[in-house]
Amino acid sequence: MFERLAWEIETRGLEVYGIEVFEKGKIVYRRQFAPDARYPIYSATKSFTSTAVGLAVQEGKLSVEDSLGGLLPGKYMQGLPEEVKSAVDHLPLGRLLTMSVPGFPFRPEGEDWLRQALTCGAGFDSEEVFSYSNVPAYLAGVAVSEAVGEHLMEYLTPRLFAPLGIERPEYADDPQGRFYGATGMKLTVDELSRLGQLYMQGGVFDGQRLLSEDWVRAAISRQIANKEGGYGYFFWVDADGFSISGKWGQKCLCCPARQRMITWMGNMPERSGEMLRLVREWMGKQ
Repeated sequence: MFERLAWEIETRGLEVYGIEVFEKGKIVYRRQFAPDARYPIYSATKSFTSTAVGLAVQEGKLSVEDSLGGLLPGKYMQGLPEEVKSAVDHLPLGRLLTMSVPGFPFRPEGEDWLRQALTCGAGFDSEEVFSYSNVPAYLAGVAVSEAVGEHLMEYLTPRLFAPLGIERPEYADDPQGRFYGATGMKLTVDELSRLGQLYMQGGVFDGQRLLSEDWVRAAISRQIANKEGGYGYFFWVDADGFSISGKWGQKCLCCPARQRMITWMGNMPERSGEMLRLVREWMGKQ
């Protein structure tokens, strides 16, 4: 039955690099349509930033209720208008994780991304409204990096990448060398699957608990509604489960009720939605 899905992908001419299917935590099908190499995962990077926050939470380094202003060193707040300082001082980290701060540009820009993000006129003191942008993940990454006292890749390597069996991936920084947090990582299809499996298994991978059950539950639960269904902590959420997603066809689609997970990656700027519909249609028939 899995070959039928692969046949559909090829017949339609969808530019998929590879696909993996897991059932009850075990891989049951794998097909590479392109070399088994690392490719950009784009916004799927955000789910790794979320995981960094979760690790810091369970280590007592911060909480999602902590304010952005409280997590950032005072030097970053110098010269900001008083009303901006006050709003940032009262903005919970959780607002960034749920993309519920309106008014950010789509991505940070300029010579100092952090300064631009703090002075762009975003609604730090507004009511919660889902507003997708790369800036919240960038700010969350900077905040957790400051809380743990090291670059996020250094922090994640022994706590996440090594236990998942992922060699240090390529990633992106801002001009000052701070982890971008929103995009820029490259992984193989199988490496992306490993993060999905960690969350599917409640924070346990290969018999080792890496994340607390409380964090996993909160991260993949609907924290705010949107037109796609909902959003957790840098995870997309719908009626069937949750997903790790990046533009142009990077997806780890997780259905806990059916104990099934499907991961695929590709280059589909105009057809990623078609691929998602195909997979969902195929899953509905199984």
